[in-house]
Amino acid sequence: MRSFMALPCQHRRLFITLLAISVVAFATACNSNNSTPTDSMTTDTPHGSTLPRTALPMPPVAAAHGASSSGPADAPRSTGAQSWTMLDGRRMRASDYKGKVLVLDFWATYCPPCREEVPHLIALQKRYGAQGLNVVGLNVGGDEDRPKVPGFVQQFGISYPLGYPDDEFASAIFSQTDAIPQTYVFDRNGRLVKRFVGFDPAAATALDNAVQTALATN
Repeated sequence: MRSFMALPCQHRRLFITLLAISVVAFATACNSNNSTPTDSMTTDTPHGSTLPRTALPMPPVAAAHGASSSGPADAPRSTGAQSWTMLDGRRMRASDYKGKVLVLDFWATYCPPCREEVPHLIALQKRYGAQGLNVVGLNVGGDEDRPKVPGFVQQFGISYPLGYPDDEFASAIFSQTDAIPQTYVFDRNGRLVKRFVGFDPAAATALDNAVQTALATN
């Protein structure tokens, strides 16, 4: 067999070109296989679960950062009969926070954007608590998620109170979408200032602005 260098110049160029094409084709096939999503990358809750799904991928900006006018028809627009049970067993209603600014956050321990939002909620409570802000986290992960809450509190150093919404309240919240987190900001008069679905840096800024607006409302 003749050596590579013994081949005519044009044949060597053809050989090099074909070799380069083969390498590119092989690399492309590997990348395609590696980019295929797996079940572990899905954002919904496990198959067979009735738990709310997370809000990944993020919903459109209009939905994620929508004002009260863009919320679901059945979503609470004021603090009326919405009620929940605190971790210590106390019964609370949204109307108990009359004269305060209330942030209600619906979350679960398995929800990645919920985890991202928790430190921001902690910071909001510390920054504006003296001005009348009350952050309340309501777990909607279901019976299997509740035993994980104490460890979650310790892991993240959650200082704001937590509880579980009544079924009727939860049904109203998730009437049109079961995505979480869902975060509601109510002003001192119990009126909905803004509703958020999902969490990202833009939502964090918008949430800060909504809280400041609510605190400034008499």
